[in-house]
Order: sequence, then C-alpha cells, then structure tokens
Amino acid sequence: MQFGMFGSAQAARGGPNVDSGAGFREFVDRNVEAESLGYHSSFLVEHHFTGFGQVSATLNLLTWIGARTTTLRLGTAVIVLPWHNPVLLAEQIATLDLLSEGRVDAGIGKGYRLKEFEGFVMPIEEADARFEECLEVMIKAWTSDTPWSHKGTYWQYDEVVVEPPSTQKPHPQLWMGAGSPRSIKQVAKLGFNMLLGQFDSLELIAEEIALYKSEVESLGRTFDPRSAAVARSVNILDSADEYDKAITNRMAARLRTQNLALQPNFQGTREAAEAGTIYGSPDHVSKEVQALHDIGVEYVLLNAPAGISTLRRFAEDVMPAFVGSP
Repeated sequence: MQFGMFGSAQAARGGPNVDSGAGFREFVDRNVEAESLGYHSSFLVEHHFTGFGQVSATLNLLTWIGARTTTLRLGTAVIVLPWHNPVLLAEQIATLDLLSEGRVDAGIGKGYRLKEFEGFVMPIEEADARFEECLEVMIKAWTSDTPWSHKGTYWQYDEVVVEPPSTQKPHPQLWMGAGSPRSIKQVAKLGFNMLLGQFDSLELIAEEIALYKSEVESLGRTFDPRSAAVARSVNILDSADEYDKAITNRMAARLRTQNLALQPNFQGTREAAEAGTIYGSPDHVSKEVQALHDIGVEYVLLNAPAGISTLRRFAEDVMPAFVGSP
C-alpha cells in the first residue's frame, strides 16, 4: 500500500496582530516532514468564500511545497474546473509540473458547494457542461503543438498555442473525484485515476472500487489498484474522552461544510460522522487500514485533523506493516 495526505490549511482572519500566513507556513513545514516520514503525496482542496480561510489558491501553495520537497507528489483534490479559465489553468498546472520535475497529480472535479457557485455568480446547474468544456480545452492546450481554435458555449479561443508544455506526457497525471456510479463510469471512460471522498462508508467504497475496476477492464485496460485513492479522516487517540472530543469536532466541521454546500441528502448524525473516520489506538487504526486493504484499497489519503502528531504516529506505528504489501 501507499499513503498520502489530504486536506487543507487555514489563513486566519483578524486585525493587525493576527499572522494570517502562519497556518500556511505550518502546513508547508508539515508536508516537508511528511515526505521524510515516507508519505507519497499531498492532495490539497480548493474552496472559496468560507469565512474560515480554507485554501483557495491551491496551485500557489503547492508550488511552495514543491520547492521545499523532492519526491512528494503534488496533488489537487480537487480543482473545480467550472470556476476557471481552462487555458490559464492548463498553463499554471504545466508550470508547476515543470518546476517539480513531473510531480503533479491534477485532481479535477465539478464542485458541490452551492455557496461557492453563488459567490462566482454561476448556476450550479451548469457545473457538468462547464466541467466538460473546460476539460476539453485543457487537454487540447496540453497536447497541441500547433495553433488551435475553440468555439464553445463558455469559452472561445482563436489560433492559440498554449505554453509551457508539461514534463509528464501527454499531460500531467489526471485524477477525478467520483461519488456516484455515473461519475465512476465517467472517470474510467476518460482514462483518469479516481479519488473517493472521505465520507463514504467501507461498504460503499468496496462497491465503488469494484465498479471502477470492472469499467476499466471492460475498456481493455489493466486495472492498477493504486489508481484509486481513498481519503479517510485519521486520528490516533489514547482515550475514550479524546475520541468523543474528536468526533464532536468532526460533526461540527461537517455541519460547517453543509452550511456552505446546502446538500439535500446531508446527514448530521454521529453515525454519519463516524462512517468516514479512522479514530482510535494504533492497533485499531491498523485494523481499519487492513479492512480497507481487504476490499481492494491500495492507496489511502490521510486527512489528519491533529496535524503532524498523527502523521508521525501513523508513520511509526501503522505504516510499516502495510508499505510494500501486495
């Protein structure tokens, strides 16, 4: 198995005495240490208009991390294509790929937070169509060495050559967030790697990976188990009190996200909050990782709310038993 990281940093708001950059600098330092601990990648979110300082300029922060590391894969989970000019985005991703010598894992998605679409004055109903057109333009931008044009619904370009080229060919490794049979089939059809969210239950993950594997093989390709990454919230704890406090914080974070996403199917119960977590002692965490391995998961992305302390303990007490396992 291999292990990476998933998550965000925060730039606190406040007056002149608040160091808004402290959270970003700590996050960069965390990634530098995580590379030395054996973590394979770091996938960052993209969010806007939260009021609590989540990462919005994902590629900027990854560029800083890339400059401080040498092997860590630099992932986005995910850049929401509908909000971006596809040519500018293709240029920025290719630039990071060049600077990092081919370490970019470009995770892309359609977006789900209603408040973000409202903030960009964009109907969320256009997400699918905008995603598809943006992706079409980006692929063309990365793979065309001669001038090309595009006359679409949302974007028009006339005789452009997009620079620079990327290190990875024909373009940076693409990952796509998926959460339904329809989107899983789309990921397989496009030939991308798949990102599964941190709120899915073990049973659902098993179904999702099995469907993705089946779809990939039905298209005549060989399925690589590490082409599907699963995010989990991981917290190594030493007592029941610590567990209760961690789950309470998890429920509050989910509610805060729901207030931005406004999803009709949201479940705010403790059980729902616990479904995507691996909280407990090192032995318990190891058993949960083994359960993921048993259903075909070979790539886990840790969202570690306790920060570097959990990443250290996981690397010391859990990871050695799984790294290199078939």
